[in-house]
Amino acid sequence: MVEQELSGKICVVTGAGRGIGKAIAISLAKIGGHIICVSKSEESCGASAQDIRDQGYSAEHMAVDVSSAESVSAACKNILDKYSAADILINNAGITRDNLMLKMSQLEWQEVLDTNLNSCFYWTKNLLHPMMKKRWGRIINMASIVGLIGNFGQANYAAAKAGIIGFTKSIAREVASRGITANAVAPGFIRTDMTSKLSENIVAELLKNIPMKELGTPEDVAETVKFLCSHGAKYVTGHVINVDGGMVM
Repeated sequence: MVEQELSGKICVVTGAGRGIGKAIAISLAKIGGHIICVSKSEESCGASAQDIRDQGYSAEHMAVDVSSAESVSAACKNILDKYSAADILINNAGITRDNLMLKMSQLEWQEVLDTNLNSCFYWTKNLLHPMMKKRWGRIINMASIVGLIGNFGQANYAAAKAGIIGFTKSIAREVASRGITANAVAPGFIRTDMTSKLSENIVAELLKNIPMKELGTPEDVAETVKFLCSHGAKYVTGHVINVDGGMVM
């Protein structure tokens, strides 16, 4: 991969305040992208953008509630007023509200669907047309192996991530002739703030089902996203790439 392959490209990364999103933002910045770090928290996305700038790369930040159609629309208007188009969109923002189906509240269901799935629609809807006019673009949506196999206590999360996969495959067909690719990345169990709360016993049980016998890192996911943004992936679209140590084959 050429060192500055994304030079001049505007890259929007949601959920960039920490974990996988931050790793993706840094990875794309290192190959020349100008990163717009998005998260709900001004503090977290601002810190990520500052970290990128401190490393000598280009970034800014926007605090946006991605679950709100109005907030995303306003943010996209600001981006398009400033840059005319975004070249790369990484829909990574997500939350969990785990509960058994019989105990899950409507709010727990709706919050996860709004943040994880509806946000992908809001960002893509607002940024797609200028991308199509440029006849070049990369859309990468963060799914999960949970969207492929389900998980105990995560009906809401699994539904959202499965929806992301169907959404990605559909838009890939719609925009392929305009030089735009759309793919999904499905991480397995990754060392993030979310998994750091798991007990040693639970982690040990998880590792039994992972052929590589270790949890992944945010950088493992970021490297896959970086490839999908590259010229080398120009003929890859409509796919789901698992980054899970072989857990789902």
